[in-house]
Amino acid sequence: MEQTEKESVRAASEEVSGEFKTLVNAEDLDSLKQLQHLILGRLQDSNAVLSHFNEYSEHCFAEVSGDLSRNTRLLRSMKSDLDYIFQKLRYD
Repeated sequence: MEQTEKESVRAASEEVSGEFKTLVNAEDLDSLKQLQHLILGRLQDSNAVLSHFNEYSEHCFAEVSGDLSRNTRLLRSMKSDLDYIFQKLRYD
């Protein structure tokens, strides 16, 4: 770019940014910033609660997973036995 072109782009940028400053109220920006911080705080609190719940759930699952596996094997065995019995009853 030529030097005059760069200067005109810079001047246009300054003009546009100056216009934006007049469109935005500083109090509105402060209010938005405070709301964003409030939302961020609430999201961080929610994240902490969810993390705690996930840890608790993981602990509970670890406690019952052995029983769940054992009972699942038992139910499969019972189903197999019942299938065999009903099959014998049907064909005998």
